[in-house]
Amino acid sequence: MTTPELADRAAYFAGADALVCADLHLGRDAISNVEMPMGEGSRIPERVEGLLDRFDPDTVVVAGDVLHAFDSVPEGVADALAAVEDAVEDAGADLVLVAGNHDGMLDAIADCRVVDAYGVGNDTVVIHGDERPGDLESAPADADRYVIGHEHPAIVIEGQRHACYLDGPLADGDASVFVLPAFNRLARGTVLNGSRNGDPASPLLSEIRRFRPAVRDPEADETLWFPPFSELQALL
Repeated sequence: MTTPELADRAAYFAGADALVCADLHLGRDAISNVEMPMGEGSRIPERVEGLLDRFDPDTVVVAGDVLHAFDSVPEGVADALAAVEDAVEDAGADLVLVAGNHDGMLDAIADCRVVDAYGVGNDTVVIHGDERPGDLESAPADADRYVIGHEHPAIVIEGQRHACYLDGPLADGDASVFVLPAFNRLARGTVLNGSRNGDPASPLLSEIRRFRPAVRDPEADETLWFPPFSELQALL
């Protein structure tokens, strides 16, 4: 199965001409306990524009948690989502939002398609990752690959925390799981390597020690793939 091209916490699936990211958490900066606004909400549409320029996809899919607040829409969130929608439309692409566990208010402000699962190509299904595919009404339980967010995976290398991608097997099945880092940079992430490894948030990651992490080097525009977590600790 072809590995997607990776950039800026997103993944481009060339065979399906689809760009996928996850966990925008729009409104996260608005409720952050900081003295000055972080401005992440305004940067997210700009970063989406950069990815659209780079990959020129036919479809853009957000794999859940478009919003941060569960039951409210903080000031600026609707405008940030509208800016993302406008950027995708101006690029001539279709935007599909996969609802996540934070997205109770998404239908109220979204001006595009909202679903609980979305197929890209013939073998890959995008879901949020908080539930197993069989528990979702429109997610096939027999896809070859599931692309998810939800986990906000991170890895610590030489004392530095890095958002990372994950690729590994779905337990009790033949499918693989590809995990995206949180697109929102304010999400610190769940550190998964070594003694810091806790119980993964997603039920699709019960075999976490068999997953390989990948970290982007933005300066070199390079993706660094590491061995599975079961082998990685001895190298760190």
